[in-house]
Amino acid sequence: MTLLTDLQPAALRRAFSRFPSGVAALCAVIDGKPQGLVASSFTVGVSMDPPLVMFAVQNTSRTWPVLRGAGRIGVSVLGSDHEGVCKQIASNTGDRFAGLSLHTDTSGSLFLDRAALWLECSVEKEIPAGDHAVVLLRVHGHASHEDAHEPLVFHGSAFRHLGVPAFA
Repeated sequence: MTLLTDLQPAALRRAFSRFPSGVAALCAVIDGKPQGLVASSFTVGVSMDPPLVMFAVQNTSRTWPVLRGAGRIGVSVLGSDHEGVCKQIASNTGDRFAGLSLHTDTSGSLFLDRAALWLECSVEKEIPAGDHAVVLLRVHGHASHEDAHEPLVFHGSAFRHLGVPAFA
């Protein structure tokens, strides 16, 4: 096998798409309005002590500068039936939260119904990383809904669903 040296964005996007990832919506109520973004770069288990997760956000994001100011951010690891929800929240037009079943708490964290996992987080640290920023989030609380909702997976530039486990 020969390694490709084409490091142009389109070639890298194709290469990186070979790694499956979960998809998370990061949302909060700010000034009485829901705000949020979608991240396929979300990673859990960065640290257990303190409890940290992370994601990467484009420097050109118009939502992150608003969302980063929230005291608490609700992270919803999207469920297998959230493909349309993901596209809706990621949209640049219209009411990105219209018709969605949402849950909020007194901290302002905003969560999507039927998510595989909820995490209540705050921004721990933001690190410049090329055309993105890597954001470490401190986890303050979680709910897994007793495995009621399988996660949505992003792989090969498409949304996918988990299959039957190889081993029981």
